[in-house]
Amino acid sequence: MIIFDCDGVLVDSEILSCGTDARMMTEAGFPITQEDLFENYIGWPKPKIFDAVAERRGAPWPEDLLARAEAVLHDRIPNELLPVDGVADVLATLDVPFAVASSSSVHKLRLSLDTCDLTRFFDGHIYSAEQVARGKPAPDVFLLAASQIGSDPADTVVVEDSPAGITAARRAGMRAIGFAGGSHCLPSHADRLMAAGAVTVVHHMRDLPAAFAELGVGG
Repeated sequence: MIIFDCDGVLVDSEILSCGTDARMMTEAGFPITQEDLFENYIGWPKPKIFDAVAERRGAPWPEDLLARAEAVLHDRIPNELLPVDGVADVLATLDVPFAVASSSSVHKLRLSLDTCDLTRFFDGHIYSAEQVARGKPAPDVFLLAASQIGSDPADTVVVEDSPAGITAARRAGMRAIGFAGGSHCLPSHADRLMAAGAVTVVHHMRDLPAAFAELGVGG
């Protein structure tokens, strides 16, 4: 079985998400760049990101800041979000069970997949951290996806763009392929994925089938 993360793997959304969050946080009195968010918080559930940055700032955010940031992002997605280049071609060739398991909310996850015309590939196997007790880097959402398809974690490969997601896969007993092809990926990104425990890193979707073949999965 293969489990794909969504943001930064299937859809090129991290630059939209982190750009929106950085602007909203800066306007709320804590100057921060999207690159800071790329470097430190990619792959985390959004409420956890806002809580962590609030701790850095030493004060809580305005009560509605997270909700307003999410509303702005949800408005941007239908007009600006694009799939990761080549991902539909990869999904169309797979002949093993696969799912998506994301830190995004259920609403944002489905909106993103629908916008990029990717929902059709997953046959209902779309899972959000909202459905489990703990988000990444805990393994819960990956274990949920595997259990729903009936896959042994040891036979499951995860495709992830974040150190938090790689860590979650390892804690689930799964192998992880790092993906460093999103527009948010800094020059150090591949090294950070390998340091987190990825078995290999690819920089374009066209290289993913060969990585699957080396691990004995795919089509």
